[in-house]
Amino acid sequence: MGTTIGFDLDMTLIDPRPGMVAAMDALAAETGLPLDGEYFAAHLGPPLDHVLRDFGAPEADLPWLVARFRETYPEIVIPRTVALPGAEDTIKAVRAAGHQVLVVTGKYGPNAALHLDALGLRVDHLVGELWAAGKARALRDHGAAAYVGDHRGDVLGALAAGVLPVGVTTGPCPRAELLDAGAEVVLDSLEEFPAWLAANPLAATSWPSYCRSPAGDPRGPVR
Repeated sequence: MGTTIGFDLDMTLIDPRPGMVAAMDALAAETGLPLDGEYFAAHLGPPLDHVLRDFGAPEADLPWLVARFRETYPEIVIPRTVALPGAEDTIKAVRAAGHQVLVVTGKYGPNAALHLDALGLRVDHLVGELWAAGKARALRDHGAAAYVGDHRGDVLGALAAGVLPVGVTTGPCPRAELLDAGAEVVLDSLEEFPAWLAANPLAATSWPSYCRSPAGDPRGPVR
């Protein structure tokens, strides 16, 4: 029976880092604020207002800064972004298994949609501006059985929704950190996902029925 499998966007399906560096550095040049594009791109995950606040941006300026970043985003970031290895084949594998594809991201929804369109990644549902445990709402609303992401915040979102947390090590969080956060499966990249899905068909059920393999290998069969 078909179900829904959720995915994060940045550093799970796509690599927007070159554009993120350029966009944040452009905002720094425009405003004179100490914004570090390289650091930002190396730690993608948290919402933009959190990032700007951590860089020391004045609280009163945050709404304008977020709006300005989003305004320049399509021109600066979209053309510099590529799909991560395995992303297209993963989406095809999910569909071939009879499932729907859901993307839940902390990114501004309209810009997330531009990425997917530009890269030809066709998904069934897209929900933006949700982070960490906040992603649980979209996962529950769409009846997801699993959520795949590169950040410990993605694992927390999956756990909060009661769905299978699947990590990929293509983002800022190494395998040990994803496992420590509660990931039940950790893959090196989405290139491994189609084979993993074929070996572990997901059903519309809660993730506790999918446990670690007896050998304890988080990349192996989980039924």
